[in-house]
Order: sequence, then C-alpha cells, then structure tokens
Amino acid sequence: MKRTLILSLLITLVIWANEETKALESSDKLHKGNWISWRGPLQTGVSLETYKNWSLDTKPLWTFDMAGRGNPVIYKGRLYSWGYRGKGADLEEVVTVHDEKTGKVIWERATHDFLSDTIYNRYSIGSVGVDPETENIYVATTYGLVTCYDKDGKQLWRHSMVERFGRLTFPNGRAGQPIIDGDIVIIRGVTSYWGKQGPARDRFFGFDKNSGDLVWSSTPGVGPPFLKDSSMSSPWVETRDNKRVFYAGTGCGNIVCVNLRDGTPIWRYQVSKGGVNSSPLIMGNKLIGIHGKENLDSTELGRMFAIQLPKDYDKTGGEVVAAQGGAPLLPKEAEVWRAGLEMFTSSPLLDGKKIYQVTKTGNLVCVDADNGKILWQKKLANEQLHSSPAMADGILYVPTFPGKLFVLKPGEKDAKILHEIELEGNCMGSPTICNGRVYVHTTAKLYCFKMNYDSIAWKSVADEKMPVAGAVASLQAVPSDVLLTPGQSIQIKTNEIDADGNFVKAHDSSSLTWEKFIPPTAKVKVKMDASMAKGQISAGDDAKLSAGMFKGTDQSLTAFVRGRVLPELPIIEDFEGFDLTVDHAVDKVKFSYPPLPWIGGRLKWEVREMDGNQVLAKTLDRILFQRSVTYIAGPDLKNYTFQADVMTDGSRRVKSVVGLINQHYLITLVGPSNKMEVSSNQERLKESVPFPVKANQWYTLKTRIDIDSDGSGVIRGKAWEKGTPEPDTWTIEVKHKVAHTVGAPGLFGFSPQSKKRVFIDNISIKAN
Repeated sequence: MKRTLILSLLITLVIWANEETKALESSDKLHKGNWISWRGPLQTGVSLETYKNWSLDTKPLWTFDMAGRGNPVIYKGRLYSWGYRGKGADLEEVVTVHDEKTGKVIWERATHDFLSDTIYNRYSIGSVGVDPETENIYVATTYGLVTCYDKDGKQLWRHSMVERFGRLTFPNGRAGQPIIDGDIVIIRGVTSYWGKQGPARDRFFGFDKNSGDLVWSSTPGVGPPFLKDSSMSSPWVETRDNKRVFYAGTGCGNIVCVNLRDGTPIWRYQVSKGGVNSSPLIMGNKLIGIHGKENLDSTELGRMFAIQLPKDYDKTGGEVVAAQGGAPLLPKEAEVWRAGLEMFTSSPLLDGKKIYQVTKTGNLVCVDADNGKILWQKKLANEQLHSSPAMADGILYVPTFPGKLFVLKPGEKDAKILHEIELEGNCMGSPTICNGRVYVHTTAKLYCFKMNYDSIAWKSVADEKMPVAGAVASLQAVPSDVLLTPGQSIQIKTNEIDADGNFVKAHDSSSLTWEKFIPPTAKVKVKMDASMAKGQISAGDDAKLSAGMFKGTDQSLTAFVRGRVLPELPIIEDFEGFDLTVDHAVDKVKFSYPPLPWIGGRLKWEVREMDGNQVLAKTLDRILFQRSVTYIAGPDLKNYTFQADVMTDGSRRVKSVVGLINQHYLITLVGPSNKMEVSSNQERLKESVPFPVKANQWYTLKTRIDIDSDGSGVIRGKAWEKGTPEPDTWTIEVKHKVAHTVGAPGLFGFSPQSKKRVFIDNISIKAN
C-alpha cells in the first residue's frame, strides 16, 4: 500500500511538474522574441532579454519614413507600426506591417480623419494591438475608428465609435492601445450616447475580439466638473481575488478598477481634478501611478502615488458617492505614499523595486517603490511629453521630446550616459526592445537600432494564474447593445457567468423568455419598437425610431439587451408631433426632448415653440456641449441629400454656428465670420466662401456629396433665405482627393460659451 501511495504521489508530482513546464513553455513561447504590449511582456516597460558582451550600434540599422507618436509592437517576426503621413486634406493615419529583420513593408492600411478636433498633427498617439491566438490586429484611430484586420490585412470588422457609440473627440488626439485579453478587446473613450449612457463620461468598451459584438460597456468614473479631458492610459491587466481585472487612469482624474470579463466597476480612487493619462503599475498589493493635474487635497500640480489595493474586491471598503456616480470610491487612506513629481502622459517603468520616470521638465527620476523616496534625478532635456522609458538587461533607453535617445546605465545614486543619439523629429514614441533591437518612432520616422552581443537569452516567466469559474450566477447577452433598421434581425448569444464575471458555458438563448423592459430608475419610460423570438431580436418593416431594453429570463437567470431602431431613408422631421410638457429650469417654458435614439441628443437639444412652430433648439446649460454633434441615423448611410431650415442666434458681433453633417463632412453657416464652410477636420480639410449670415433669420441649408469612380469626391452646399426660391447653383463646391464614401447624417451647433442658441427645423434626408 505504501508503494502504491508513493507511486501515486510520484505520478502526481510528475504530472504537476509537466503542467508547470507547459505553463512556462507557453509563457516563454509568447514572450520570447515578441513585444505585443506597448509596455512590454511584463507591462512594466522592462524586457526579458539578456545579452552577453552587449554593445549598441548608434547608427540605425534601418529607418522607415513615416511620422509616429507611439511605439511598434512585434509578433512572430512581424513589426506593426502606426503612424501618419501627408499634409492638409491628404493626411492619413497608417497601419504598416513590416518584416522585423529588414523593415520591408508587407502591407499597410490607411484611414482619413473626419469630424475630429485633432490639431497640430497629434495623430497615432498609441499602438496597434496584436492577438497572439488569432494573429489579428486591432487599431483605434484618433478619430474613433476601431478596426480588426487579419494577419494579411483583410478587414474583419469595424466600428465608428463616434457615430455608433457617441465618442467625443479632443484636440490632443490621444488614442492609446487596444488591449486584448481572452476573447475581449478593450477600447476606451469619452462618450455621450443615449439613455443611461447619455451623460458624457470616460467609458470602457469590451468587444468580442472575433465578431466585434459589444460584450459590455463600463462607466467607472464620474462626470463634470472632474471630467475635463480624454485619457490614453492603457489598462494594466491581472487576476486578483478570482477576477480578471484591469486598472487605468481616466479623464475625470480617477484610477479605476474594472472587471474585465463583464465590465463591472469595482472601485475608483480620485487623485486629481483633471485627466490621468499615464498607465499605472502593479507591484504586489500596490498600484503606482503619476499625474500632472491639480491635486484634490492641495494646490500643487501632479504627484506620483501608491495606492494600497483592497484585500477583498467584493468588499472594497469604498462607497458610491451618489452625487458623482461611478464605482465605489476608496477612502483617502488608501494612498500609502506620494512623491512630488509632475507628468501628464509619460508612464513609469518598474524594475524590481525601483521606478524610473521622466518628468515633464525632462528629469529622469529614480524612486523607491516601497516608500516613494526619490533616490536620484538626472536632467536629460528641458521638456518631455508622451514618451516613456524602456529597459533591457539593466540598460535604460529614454527618448526625450527634443529628439534624442539616451542610453543609460542606472546606479544607486546616478545614471551613466552611455550614448546620446540625435534623431530627426520629436521623440514622442516609447522604445520597443525585441530580439536584440531597439525601435523608436519620432515625428519624422521609425528607427531600428541593432545591438551587438555574443549571445542572447530570455528570462522565464510563469503563466499568470487565471480565475476559476464557479457556480452560474447570471447571464451575459452578446451583443449587449444592438442597432437595427426596419426589417433587420440580429441573433443574440447568451453566456453563463459566475459571480466574479467568469465565463462558465454558453447558454441556449432560445430557452429564455424575453420581454420589453423599462429599468425602474429610467428617467425616460420608452420601449424599443422590436420583437424578440428564440434569441433573435428583429425590427419589423414598419418599425419606428425608438430605443429601449429587453430582459431575458430563464428560471432565476436574467440577461439584458439595449438597442435602438433607426430609420432608413427618407427621413423627414418637422418636430410638430412632440408634446411640449417638460418645464424648463431656466427659461420657464414648456419643451420636449428630441428622440432618445439620437446620440447625445437629449443633453444637447430641446424641442420648443417659436413663432407658432415647434423647432429644435440647442441647449445652453452645459459648457461641455457648447460645440455639439448629434447623429440622427446609422453610420452606414451614403449617397443622400440632407436639407434643413437653420437659424443662428446673436447680434452683429456675436453669433452662433449651425450646420449639417453629410457623409463625414460638415457644412456650416458660420455666423461670426459670415461665410459658408465645408470641413471634415478644421486643420485638414476646410474651405469657405463669403455668405452673409443674419442673426435670427431662417435659412434653408442643402448638402450633397458626389463620389467619382477614382475615389475622389465633391462636397456641395447651398443656402438661401427660407421661403425664397432655391438657387440653381451651389453656394460652395469643394473637391476632396480621397473622399469619405459613407457616414451618418448629423446636426451641428456651436454656441460660444453657451450664450447663443442654434435652431433647426424641417429636416429632410433623401437618397440621391
């Protein structure tokens, strides 16, 4: 019996050892020769590579003429870079796939900016995401296009986040990196959508990486006055308390923790009055981060900080602040140390228990990760922006904004500069270190530097412990948010998940009993004009413009689906059918909200009476929305004429701006400068002609886009005083070499400092 027990124990130990070896082999196989996260294999900025008799060639092995502000990623001998080229209306963001050894281009895909606020060529601030399982790649552009390509460049799916989910754009153009974990790809952005997601918040979206279906959306942060900016803080992913979670900074000044599998906000910690753009670090039970905005508890700008992570993620000790919303707020005592450092966007590097950070004034700082003590500082430049340091085999690679790459050997009290390499352009991209090469992207080109060594090796890293699924606690519907047009159907899948959000198994969607559902807390009691049968949601041929939810029940398990029904062409709206029953808080008049499915519409517009007619008027109670874009139909429409009556408010000196969006082009009557203008991005494509815009005068504005066989197009607009004959000729005609061929119709209004209204009436959208 003893022999049997010993033999059994030995077999068990051998199996365990084999499993551990497989885990190490699996992890080593993923990280050896690859750099798929912008912060490297450990998410810390540190490479696993070691070299014998190392030196660095300071002359580039090869370069690639493409401006960039992020860093490339590498997988299976392919280097994926993201950059931009061209000028003016021809500027484009480009995903390029290179042979890692030679830099030779294998394929590339370009997209063009549309209707964003991006200025000063602030493009490609981020990285491509690579899925090691499928080898598919993901890119989230500055202007909100999220695209999945296969390894050969075929587009598998795409979302226009601006038109589909109400993503807002900002002048800084920060995008970050899509994060892939399991079957989820995480995208982020400040959005103003509909219903509960109507208020502007910094949100995270979890998409099925294969289909592009939305699995979940999460709102862990808060809104104004803290929400002042976008954020490019890329999530740190780990397993904790049997949950797959991620941590990131937000545009509302929080560090947040979110369940990666189901999007549940777990906790937040407010550190500033503005956006947190740097990516955080996890060291044991501490989170380490840095920001450059005003602190909540002092007038000082910026700090590096460490937060003690909660022991139990089901009981974080935090409370939800009702007036703010978001995740439960951790107590102030969660901060265990802080250092007086200031940085907006560059992220820290963690090597053992030492943190290396470049501050906004160009100082390289070494910090003790245990207590926040600053060990030493070294001046490298006068300023620093996005670029973060990287490390391999104890050597630091630090690009600085003025255009230099510093190679340093850090010590206990200082760092020795080994090389100071002049680069063309500004350094905003962080280094990528892979297979004995160093890559740096500048605003002029991508550089590849070669290391010399006798041999190269990789440190082993064990597979990360993954959550273990427990008993089924609820159902997860995928997609969780649908967009339908009349006559369209979408099949809903349901997953069984446990209390920690972990996938248990697929569930038969047809076994659920589905019903239209109005949440008890909903401010708008509406239902979606659709039906659900056997897990398939359908809009009838005569389905009306609507939005709402469905609830599916199978015994004690439930699932929810949000959705909108948007009309096909033609679309006619004169606002006379709206009941003006809502009391206006300021003007003491009765008004009505615009249609709920219009993205962000209820916070930006209101229907009110004017001179015996009902018209759409821009709201003035939110300075965040003084410049408002609202999409009123689907993102796949094309080849249509969009016409409406429009009017600006104001005087000769101060007037508002009103316009229509047609297929990614904005055609406006610019009251302050008395002109008609066509634009797609104010710095890329903008042309205008004189047109006298009288305040408080109704005009009819008509727009049309015509695409030629070579891909070029002409944007046409005309305006005339309402009630007078339509002119035969177009007021403005603008040619675009690479024209936008598709895009949702939308409404535009700009009220300077939310002082002067914009009015719209008699909307007509018809196919050409």
